[in-house]
Amino acid sequence: MRILAEVPITGYLDRFSHRPGEAFVAYVSTREPGPYRARLMRVVSADPNPKGPGMRFEDLSHLLDQSHEGRRQEVRLGSHGIIETGPARDPSAACTWTLLVQPGVLDPSAAVLAEEAGDHAVVLSIGPSGAEASIAWPGGSLELATKVPLKPKAWYRLWLAVDPASGRVVLGQQLLNKGEPVKVNGHASGVSLPSSGTVLFAAERELAPQRHFTGKLEDPAILRGCVEAFANPSAEVERLGGEVLAAWDFSQGIDSSSVVDVGPGKHHGRLVNQPMRAVVGAKWSGREVCWRNAPRDYAAIHFHDDDLDDCQWQADFTWAVPENMPSGAYAFHLTCRDGEDWLPFYVLPKREGPFAPIAFLAPTFTYQAYANDRRGGADAAYHERVRQWSAYPHNPDQHPEYGGSTYNLHRDGSGVAFTSRHRPILTMRPGFVSINDQRGSGLRHYPADTHILAWLEAKGFPFDIVTDEDLDDEGDALLTPYRAVLTGSHPEYHTLGTLDALQEYTENGGRLAYLGGNGFYWRIAREKKTPHIFELRRAEGGMRVWAAEPGEYFHALDGQLGGLWRRNRRPPQMLVGIGFVGQGAFEGTHFRRLPASRDPVHAWIFEGVEEDVFGDYGLSGGGAAGYELDCTDPELGTPENAIVLARSEDEPASFVLVPEEHIVRRGTIEGDPPQKVLPNELQLRAEMIYFDKPNGGAVYSVGSITFCGSLWRNGFEGPVSRVLENVVRRFSAASG
Repeated sequence: MRILAEVPITGYLDRFSHRPGEAFVAYVSTREPGPYRARLMRVVSADPNPKGPGMRFEDLSHLLDQSHEGRRQEVRLGSHGIIETGPARDPSAACTWTLLVQPGVLDPSAAVLAEEAGDHAVVLSIGPSGAEASIAWPGGSLELATKVPLKPKAWYRLWLAVDPASGRVVLGQQLLNKGEPVKVNGHASGVSLPSSGTVLFAAERELAPQRHFTGKLEDPAILRGCVEAFANPSAEVERLGGEVLAAWDFSQGIDSSSVVDVGPGKHHGRLVNQPMRAVVGAKWSGREVCWRNAPRDYAAIHFHDDDLDDCQWQADFTWAVPENMPSGAYAFHLTCRDGEDWLPFYVLPKREGPFAPIAFLAPTFTYQAYANDRRGGADAAYHERVRQWSAYPHNPDQHPEYGGSTYNLHRDGSGVAFTSRHRPILTMRPGFVSINDQRGSGLRHYPADTHILAWLEAKGFPFDIVTDEDLDDEGDALLTPYRAVLTGSHPEYHTLGTLDALQEYTENGGRLAYLGGNGFYWRIAREKKTPHIFELRRAEGGMRVWAAEPGEYFHALDGQLGGLWRRNRRPPQMLVGIGFVGQGAFEGTHFRRLPASRDPVHAWIFEGVEEDVFGDYGLSGGGAAGYELDCTDPELGTPENAIVLARSEDEPASFVLVPEEHIVRRGTIEGDPPQKVLPNELQLRAEMIYFDKPNGGAVYSVGSITFCGSLWRNGFEGPVSRVLENVVRRFSAASG
C-alpha cells in the first residue's frame, strides 16, 4: 500500500547514534518539490511548556548548514512475499494455484496469491464476495467470485484451476475440517498462462505492490493440471493431487525473511516489510508452544496491510561527526517553505576516550517501541495547547502513513510486533507532547528525558551519552569507563545483552541510578543483520494493550520466549531493586521520607533537604510519584541490603495494580490464614531505594516514571533536584 507523506518535511537517519569520525546518513522527504535547509543543533531541552525549562538549542550551523533540493519520497506500507522468477512451463498447459488462508479482514478485497509475467497475470484474492480470481492474458480477461462470504479468523483452502485447452476455469473455497467445497465455474476462451513470472503472496503488482492482504497464509503452491476439488483440503501439498511445480513451505526459515520452495525448481524468495512469522498455522496441534520444537505447526505467516520495515528512501545528505565533537544530544533541523522538522541523534565519545565520569544511557529501544504511538488523544484541546506552546505540530493520530507503534493494533486486531527506526518517528521530536497534561507538560520518552540532560548541564555535571542499542551491540565494555550510569525516565524495553551488561557493570564497581519507572520490563528480540528493527511478543502477563495469541509467545527472530523479563526469571528487582507494580492516569503524588533516610549511613542522600514530604510538584503529572510506580519485592530479587528511603502516599484513585501482581495467596508455610492486602495500603506505591554492590558499586532507584519531571521547580531547585544532585555527585566522584 503506497501512501504519500503529508508532513511538509520529514525524514530519518541510518542510526540513532555514531561516534566521532563516523557519518550519519539522512533520508528526507518534502511534501512539495523545492529547496530545504539542514542545520546542526545541540539539544539542551525539548520541553515546550513555558512554565518549564523551555525549548533550548545551541546553534551549531558553523558545523553544518546546507541547502538541498527536496523531493517527495513515498512510504510503502504493507508486507508481502515475492518470488522473482516462478516456475517455467507451457503457457497452454493446465495449472492450479492453491493455498491456505485465514482472513483477518474481508474489506476491501485483497490479493493472497498472484503470478505475473508481462501481459499475463493470475490473481487469487479474498473479499466481501468470498474467494475471488482474476485472469488476464493478451486479448482477454476473466473475473470470478464464489459470492459466499468467508468468516474472519477461520482457515480455508482456496484454489484456482485453469485448463487452457478447454477454457475451463474453477474457483473454489472450502472451510477446513467441517466445510463443504464451494465452487464456481468460468470459461476463458483462448487463455494462456504466465510462465517464469513473478509470484507474490499477500499482494499483487510487482513494481508497485497493492491490495495488500491482512491475515495468515500457509502452503501456497502451483500444481500442474486442473485440480478442481480436494478430498482432504488440509493435506500437505504433495498429497493434494496434481504434480507440484512450486510449493513454498513457510515453516522453513522462520527466523529469517527467506521464503523456501520445496518443489523441484527451488524458486526461493523473500519477504518484504517484515510480516509476522512463528505464528500458529492451520495445522497447529497445541502439543508444542515453541515453534522451534514443531515448525510445521507454525507454517503460516501473518501479513498486514500496514507493516513497515524500512521506508527505503534515497539518501539526501551525509554528515561526518568531527573528531573533536563532544558526546551529547544533537539534531538536524530541517526547514522548507511550508514547515520544519527535527532528526534527533546522539554522539558517543571516541572509543579511546576521553570519557566523562557520567554516562546517560538513552533508552532508544523504548523510544522505538513507542514510535508513532497513536494514542487517540490528539483532539481540539490538544492541538490548541500545541499551538499555544509552539510545540511539535504533528501527531501520529493524524499521520498513520509512517506506521504505528507496538502499542497499536493492525486492522484485524492483532498487535504490532515489529518496530523500525528506518522511518520518520514523529514521537521522537523536540517539543512533542504525548498527553494533554493539565498539571504539567505531558512529555514522555525522548523529550521527557531532556529534563535529565538539561538538569545535568545546569548543575555542571560533565556527561557522555550512550544508547541501549550501543549497549546491546558492545556489551558492558561500553560502560566500563564510567563511574556512574544514569537511565532515562522509562527504560522499559531490553534485550538479554543489555540486562547482562548492566548487571556486570554494577557487580564490578559501577554505580547505577535508575531514574524512572516501569523499567526493564519487556523482553525484545533483535537480529544483528537487521539492527533497525526489533520484535516484541506481549506474552502472558504484563500491563499491555494487546496480547500475543496462544502458542505465539516465542520470538521469530531469536526463538526465545517473549513477554515480561519477570516471566523470563530476570525481574527488574534483581537489577535495580524495584519493579513495576501500578499504573494510573498521567498524574502524580508526593513522596514521604522514611526513617532510613535520616540514618547517618544514608543521610548524605538527603543532605540539604529538611522536608518530610517532597515532590508534590512537577512537569510530569504534577508529582514526582506518578503514572507508573515501582516498588521492592524480596521474592523477586530485591537485595537484602536494599534500604527504602522514601515512599509515595495518597496515590490517585486512577491507579491500579499491574495484572501480574494479582496473585491470590491462600495461606502461608506456617499455616497462617491469608492476609487481606489492600493495594493502596501496601503494594500500590512507589519506593525510592538505595543499596551497595560489590567492589564499590551501588544502585539508587527512584520508583516513578514522573520523578525527573520534578527536577524543575522555578528552575532546577527544590528537594527532588537536591536529592538527585547528592546521589550523582557521590556516584560520579573518584571514590564514594
